[in-house]
Amino acid sequence: MKSLALLTALCLALPSAVFADEAAAKMLPGQRVLVTGHSFHMPVMAGLDAVVKAAQIAGHQWAGRSSIGGSRVMQHWDLPDEKNIAKTALRAGSVDVLTMAPNWVVPDAAIDRFIDLGLEKNPQLRAFVQASWFPWDGLLPPQRVAKNEDRDAKTIADLRLVGTPFMETIRTQVRETNARLGRPVAFVVPVGEAVLRLREKVIAGEVPGITRQSELFTDPIGHAKAAVLQLGAYCQFACIYHRSPVGLTCFEKPGDEASRQLNQLLQTIAWSTVCEEPLSGLPASLRSPAPARP
Repeated sequence: MKSLALLTALCLALPSAVFADEAAAKMLPGQRVLVTGHSFHMPVMAGLDAVVKAAQIAGHQWAGRSSIGGSRVMQHWDLPDEKNIAKTALRAGSVDVLTMAPNWVVPDAAIDRFIDLGLEKNPQLRAFVQASWFPWDGLLPPQRVAKNEDRDAKTIADLRLVGTPFMETIRTQVRETNARLGRPVAFVVPVGEAVLRLREKVIAGEVPGITRQSELFTDPIGHAKAAVLQLGAYCQFACIYHRSPVGLTCFEKPGDEASRQLNQLLQTIAWSTVCEEPLSGLPASLRSPAPARP
């Protein structure tokens, strides 16, 4: 009877063990990441190091970083070959993930040029386009803010008036790129949408330690403070590695309950935003609401 009970217990445990092995097998290994971007993108990607380390993903490495303030992707493409970090890495076939961030001038033809170049050496290349939050909250009055504090009077409707056309233009280019290539290669990282959702929480008084929208930024342009950068890093992590950031403690201050609650909120916003973005590249089987963290 004891042997039968043991056999039954083993049989009951086997499926969960098998599923765990399958889940582990599907986890993406460390990626070689090439970054081209501006000041709304490069600091976000810098935070990815901490997230990847907390998630214990071995093998993650930077294939190169090309930074130009306020840049279009085309400005990175147009750099002379001897200074072009991105082209050099792509031509060497040393890139698994290419990340780009257009500024407000979209579509940007260099997105496709970089993708085509990368695919020549690595047919499995994945390209991620960060759709950032919009600078100045808009280029022209009345949307454009003159002072950072002007953001405190913004409504979500105000922000969507500017952000939605920008996001849809990026989505359209990504769809057209994938249609041209005949398969999904390009994806959208919805950082701007995640920031908008965070600002909505601030307006509602639901963000620990942050009471005004202007506290998320350093200047009228919209250079980000820590909460926005961490939120963006979680979005990038979720898109690149197909994993939820919920439960990671990399941006928490030990013993600080407000820090823990803020970190949990950022993770939840990031994961839900990526799950709901149709072009994030997240497999359908993983698209679910962010679980609550104990």
